[in-house]
Amino acid sequence: MAKTAMIRARVDPELKADTETILRELGLSVTEAITLFYEQIRLNQGLPFEICIPNETTLQTFEDTDAGRNLIECTDADDMFRKLGI
Repeated sequence: MAKTAMIRARVDPELKADTETILRELGLSVTEAITLFYEQIRLNQGLPFEICIPNETTLQTFEDTDAGRNLIECTDADDMFRKLGI
């Protein structure tokens, strides 16, 4: 099938540069990445990842962590697991 359809989109320049760097490391062109994304949308009959509106607890957690409140610091993985009770 001939590839003749065009996609045009405006994105943040930093996002574009960062993403293209990652794609180069993966050996993919932007066109290949977009094609993969479109194929995944078609296969999943929707976005290939979950998108949801954050609940109040999640929104409060985002606000708190952005403000540096209610943070628990760990010295290493063992300390983190201990504090999590795992």
